[in-house]
Amino acid sequence: MDDTDRQRVAGFGDLDRFEQLAASRRTSLRVDPDRLVPVALVERLCRLAAWAPNHKKNWPWRFAAFTGEGRTRLGNTIADALDPATFDKPEKIAKYRVKYLRAPMMLVVGSVAGESTIRTVENRDATSAAVQTLLLGATAAGLASFWSSSNPAADAAVAALCGWEPGTATVAVVYLGWPVETLAAPVRPAPRVAHLDA
Repeated sequence: MDDTDRQRVAGFGDLDRFEQLAASRRTSLRVDPDRLVPVALVERLCRLAAWAPNHKKNWPWRFAAFTGEGRTRLGNTIADALDPATFDKPEKIAKYRVKYLRAPMMLVVGSVAGESTIRTVENRDATSAAVQTLLLGATAAGLASFWSSSNPAADAAVAALCGWEPGTATVAVVYLGWPVETLAAPVRPAPRVAHLDA
């Protein structure tokens, strides 16, 4: 955005501050694994996430926080649910058993199934929006975050572990921790916006 464009959009409330916040968010696993993230902070981030848009107001997101040995239990649950025959390297499954120990807090976010295919898709879209809102909130709180995916083959096992409804899909496994270094901003191409006036 050049100076002329900045002048055109000046005066739009707190947009500049929000833009700076969004641009400062980094996907990072460079965190202190021993410095705990307060549970109250994570619960506040989940409340913030629940302000995401939700078409049918059915609040489809589900949250489960894992700390301490709970992180190992999460990894083992996923690893045990996977079929070694579908992996080209067995160590990929073994990695699940220890990968969640890299951050002091693992937050699993699920999306409940809808009464139809389209509702299930809309629920997942809403839950993804909730995750992005949560990540921005984590950045505002000074946390580093990393949005990781699970494996769909483990969704049923993860839902059971978390106490969620059957059919709940895992949308995100979010690593949360206090950063140990500052990362440079990646180069992002400007989005192409089609403008249609007729």
